[in-house]
Amino acid sequence: MRVKQSSSQGALKKERRLSASCFPISTNRELHKLAPFKDVSPAEQEKLFIQKLRQCCVLFDFVSDPLSDLKWKEVKRAALSEMVEYITHNRNVITEPIYPEVVHMFAVNMFRTLPPSSNPTGAEFDPEEDEPTLEAAWPHLQLVYEFFLRFLESPDFQPNVAKKYIDQKFVLQLLELFDSEDPRERDFLKTTLHRIYGKFLGLRAYIRKQINNIFYRFIYETEHHNGIAELLEILGSIINGFALPLKEEHKIFLLKVLLPLHKVKSLSVYHPQVVMALLKYWPKTHSPKEVMFLNELEEILDVIEPSEFVKVMEPLFRQLAKCVSSPHFQVAERALYYWNNEYIMSLISDNAAKILPIMFPALYRNSKTHWNKTIHGLIYNALKLFMEMNQKLFDDCTQQFRAEKNKERAKLKEREEAWIKIENLAKSNPQLQRDQRKDRPLVRRKSDLPQDMYTTKALESHRRAEDMITNHDGH
Repeated sequence: MRVKQSSSQGALKKERRLSASCFPISTNRELHKLAPFKDVSPAEQEKLFIQKLRQCCVLFDFVSDPLSDLKWKEVKRAALSEMVEYITHNRNVITEPIYPEVVHMFAVNMFRTLPPSSNPTGAEFDPEEDEPTLEAAWPHLQLVYEFFLRFLESPDFQPNVAKKYIDQKFVLQLLELFDSEDPRERDFLKTTLHRIYGKFLGLRAYIRKQINNIFYRFIYETEHHNGIAELLEILGSIINGFALPLKEEHKIFLLKVLLPLHKVKSLSVYHPQVVMALLKYWPKTHSPKEVMFLNELEEILDVIEPSEFVKVMEPLFRQLAKCVSSPHFQVAERALYYWNNEYIMSLISDNAAKILPIMFPALYRNSKTHWNKTIHGLIYNALKLFMEMNQKLFDDCTQQFRAEKNKERAKLKEREEAWIKIENLAKSNPQLQRDQRKDRPLVRRKSDLPQDMYTTKALESHRRAEDMITNHDGH
């Protein structure tokens, strides 16, 4: 049970919403606007590019005095924006001297000590109560991330050159940033790490190992980390690319990391990723396993936040509709027991407008057609609860279902009539009748044993009486 914060605590939380990491603020912050790329000759653009990259290594104070150095902050912001455009729309501008400068500029701006956690005890993060600490320097950081991503994705980017600078130390520092409370930063980090994993084959094993280490610390020591959901998403796409049979390290990862993640008390922070993975690998032909999946899913839904439930409810209830329709009564029964869970019912009630149209056809159809009487009773209970929730919505779904059924019947009748017409046209075609007679063999054989060639030729050259009569009548 969660205790609501007092107003003073709420005010404190509000004040902390904007915080900053510990940046070493530059002493000389006076920046002079450099010439735009379009105003210099192509021969001088590389030199100008390096000057702009070095200019963007100057760091400013965004917290203790946010209004300070506004003019120079704008010079840096404009330089970053211009460089993003420059490498996006121009080819052959990422030359070899540019690589160390880009990586250095990124490192200076990004690799820093993160602000203290607003949730230091590792208690469960509640999106409805807790505000994330947003990074005050984000106007500059966002552009640095965007520039670095464009750099990695450029057709001119050469991993063989970049690997001298984007190394294991760089990756380790990048992974440390996943503990940032700012969800915007974690989103950029997720994409950045994914691109690095894709382009640097030599770093792949190291990246997997370091992600595992983060998970180990989270599961077995701290139970607190802000980037678990994003790291799970990255791993999801990495696992999709694994070759079969799986290596031993991947099996160990499943047993020591993925499965123990379910026991951590802050599971609700990253449960959307767990729910989507369960739905993706839902068993199709193994009913006992389906029941296990339904058990696990209910345990996750018991701790899900309403704001997070909204993200997964549509694919989730599409799967539950399939389970309700299952001919295996234990699968249908286990799915319908969800309607006995008070917390899940409160989530359904808050989102009935989306959920009832998904569930109604499966419930209504199986209330009449399912072979098991216990299932009938559970379905009637679910329909009754939906009716009590919102009578008008229930009536609308009933009308829509009946209209769809009438439309299906009309379409089926139309299709049957079309086939009858085609058959009648075929029957009235004299060519068909002649072809049918031709196809009839003179001798019916019971086996494919070798035939007498003389007999076969004689039968093949024979002209049927019907053909002779037809030809004679034609003359």
